[in-house]
Amino acid sequence: MLQYVIESDTGRKREINEDRVAVHKRPDGLLLVLVADGMGGHNAGDVASRMTVDELGVRFMDANSAQFQSTGDKTAWLSEQVLQVNRAVYEHSIRHRECKGMGTTLIAALIEGEDCVLCHIGDSRAYMIGESMTQVTRDHSYVNVLVDNGEITQEQAEDHPKKNWILRSLGTEPDIEREMHHFSLAGISYFLICTDGLSNKLSERDISSIVRSKASLSQKGKAMVALANDLGGEDNISFVLLTALGEEV
Repeated sequence: MLQYVIESDTGRKREINEDRVAVHKRPDGLLLVLVADGMGGHNAGDVASRMTVDELGVRFMDANSAQFQSTGDKTAWLSEQVLQVNRAVYEHSIRHRECKGMGTTLIAALIEGEDCVLCHIGDSRAYMIGESMTQVTRDHSYVNVLVDNGEITQEQAEDHPKKNWILRSLGTEPDIEREMHHFSLAGISYFLICTDGLSNKLSERDISSIVRSKASLSQKGKAMVALANDLGGEDNISFVLLTALGEEV
């Protein structure tokens, strides 16, 4: 049985928390883990991330169990729901001038036992942490295009001045390309889904050291938030940390 801790902190420099995180559990045992990092003028990023997470949560809880019978069913359901929510967010931005141009990153992970189907848009990240730490997602960002084209190295990308330029976000266009993943969590001690307010401040070594410590799950969550703030806290800091190790929450 998965245990988890949710953290979402405004950070030290922002006045508004435009991140939104949630974990929904159905009576049949399925989990939907959602992490969204909103963007847009006049705090409209908060609207985009909230609409996305809240709407996906309602759709998940109301869905018929027959829609989750196989991996293909889960993938099709998640992909279609994200597409529909994208359209709803986009249409809201068209109808409300103060929300023009708003959007959000999204990671939505549909988990049943050790099986995980994941939808990824933007630069929020998912990590699996066992004996080593593996980044499941790849940022939809300008610097990753430069890396792919051989113009800069992965190391240079980490400190690039345009590191936060993302090329894909939910709600900014009437259609959206969704990156879908399917993988097993078997043998993985922890599963972390986070916004870039965490991944931009903490190295993989920092995260792994805290997560693999002897502290309780909630203490680990608070320690990561505290370190991100100690290192500047320029952005909102949000994540869900899950484990099946049965440790103290």
